[in-house]
Amino acid sequence: MNAQNWRWLMVVVGGAIPALLMAGIAGGGCTDDAYWYSCDDDIPPNIDNKPCRDAGPAADACDGADDCNDVGTGGGGAGTGGGEEEGGGDGIGGGLSSLCVGQCVPAEPPGWFEPLLLWMGPPDKAPDCPATAPVPGFELHADLVVEPYRCAACACDPPDASCEVPAAWSAADSACPAGPGAQRTSFAAPEAWDGTCTTANAIPAGQACAGGPCAQSLDIPAPRVGAGACAPSVVEEPGEEPGEPQGSFRWATFARACAGVTPPAPCGGPGMRCSPAPPEGDAAPPEGFLTCILHHEGEHECPPTYPSRRVVYEGAEDSRGCTACTCGEPSGGACSVLASAFSDEACSTVVVSVLTTSEAPFCGAIAPGTALGSKSAAVVDLETGSCTPGGGEPIGDVAPRGAVTFCCLDRQPQPPEPPRLWNPELG
Repeated sequence: MNAQNWRWLMVVVGGAIPALLMAGIAGGGCTDDAYWYSCDDDIPPNIDNKPCRDAGPAADACDGADDCNDVGTGGGGAGTGGGEEEGGGDGIGGGLSSLCVGQCVPAEPPGWFEPLLLWMGPPDKAPDCPATAPVPGFELHADLVVEPYRCAACACDPPDASCEVPAAWSAADSACPAGPGAQRTSFAAPEAWDGTCTTANAIPAGQACAGGPCAQSLDIPAPRVGAGACAPSVVEEPGEEPGEPQGSFRWATFARACAGVTPPAPCGGPGMRCSPAPPEGDAAPPEGFLTCILHHEGEHECPPTYPSRRVVYEGAEDSRGCTACTCGEPSGGACSVLASAFSDEACSTVVVSVLTTSEAPFCGAIAPGTALGSKSAAVVDLETGSCTPGGGEPIGDVAPRGAVTFCCLDRQPQPPEPPRLWNPELG
């Protein structure tokens, strides 16, 4: 409901009020001063000893009154219904201001909506609109309370790892570890070797290098773990629905605006208007109703006549979410390989058989001149390692939207002083 929707509340004034206003009281001796009607102080009674010097339409309003003070002041004349004490009897002011069945308050500045009643407090204690302003208007909110937003924990599936058996085997013409001057002879396996028996680069028995046997020690490199990337995954918290991160928000304060249905009426003086009054016995704020004007679009500073500012909102936009789960590089992988060298070409006569790991290569002495005719390797153990998960962090926020500014009276207005009306007896 926007500010324009409130305009239907402005009921066209009917009955005695427009008849009185249109009767021409402003003519002759009665003057119109922002809904106050009085006789000019410097004009004496007319020759007929009537309260007003006008035989025109205003005579209907003045006839029957003992003096001009009787017009609209409780003397039985037009504007009060008669029987009230001088000054209006309703605590608002004399003259035609007594026609205001609510309260006389400062008029709203341009761009602001006319005064209405506003209640603000806990949502579970919101009252209905009072009888003095029975038309419900805006239902708004303030004091946003945002609970922590929790994202589901991220995890990483194990990497798709493999154990690459070592291929770059070699023999040296010296004991382990071979020094810088040692001569090495390749005993390497084929490229992309899967560990099956192979005779590649066989070294015959007694092969000589620099005057001595080429094969006096054997080097077998460490196997290597080949790991692909880890796939991220989401770990749901126990008791939670899949894909439903936790987090909520609520409003601690509810605001209800209520408008009246009373037609406009003369009130107080220039710059005043008639508006609904808080119900009799209304508690002090924040429990009670306040008299406020409003600006429907955004936050605004309050005018001096309505100094107490309250900003409320139509709702809130929740833009929160979670960052995507990610995985770091694999680490911690390890594997073990049983590597064997044979003197024959059929991988049957063992020269060396040793368990090598991805953290420790092998170097061992063999009988000088021993033939290295074939070799094999078999993966014994593989630990794929893991990836460190990332992401799954809350992002975004909850922001109020649709700001509406209410500017209110700190206290209910005091009744205005009644106008000074001309009395022929007092002068």
